[in-house]
Amino acid sequence: MTRSDSNSSDQSANQDDAVWLDLVARLEGSDAPATDTPAPAGDDGGPRRRPFRDFDPLGLSGTAPAEPSASERQAAARAPLPGADDTGRDNAATDSARAVNGPRDYEAEDDEPFIPEEPPSLAGTDPLTMLAWLGAVGGPVALVLAAMFWRSAPLMAILGIVAAFVLSVIYLIMQLPQEKDEHDDGARV
Repeated sequence: MTRSDSNSSDQSANQDDAVWLDLVARLEGSDAPATDTPAPAGDDGGPRRRPFRDFDPLGLSGTAPAEPSASERQAAARAPLPGADDTGRDNAATDSARAVNGPRDYEAEDDEPFIPEEPPSLAGTDPLTMLAWLGAVGGPVALVLAAMFWRSAPLMAILGIVAAFVLSVIYLIMQLPQEKDEHDDGARV
């Protein structure tokens, strides 16, 4: 498998193979490097295995900073701040301290719930626009239903449905505004 020759591409390939085999050996949990010699036996007669959590190929192992539990964060949020007096006049600082703890600990105070505006009635819609929307949406639905349930539909009926769909889409496109307001970015608040 390995040849000793002066070709640098073969040497780098051999080094890559050695690194790969070492990585595979580590992932399999054996301590021994990947070589042809068998791994030394442990106390139980089998190879000594390391748990996967000990695998650290980048050498970044260390202790992670301890994160306080939820109860500790809540206790810290309820504790008075050093600059606040006992009368509770410093509520803004306490609220900002609660917001820092995280999204689960923050309670939003909604004065008014959001109620969307009621959409306009369809009764006041232009009849031609309503008919165009029915043709644009109903045309493909009618073609699918005809293909499923009315296999012997005459060619003129199919062409009529397709023509109604095309004319409806063209009418709806022609009804779009032709010029854009420079100050309108399309967002509504």
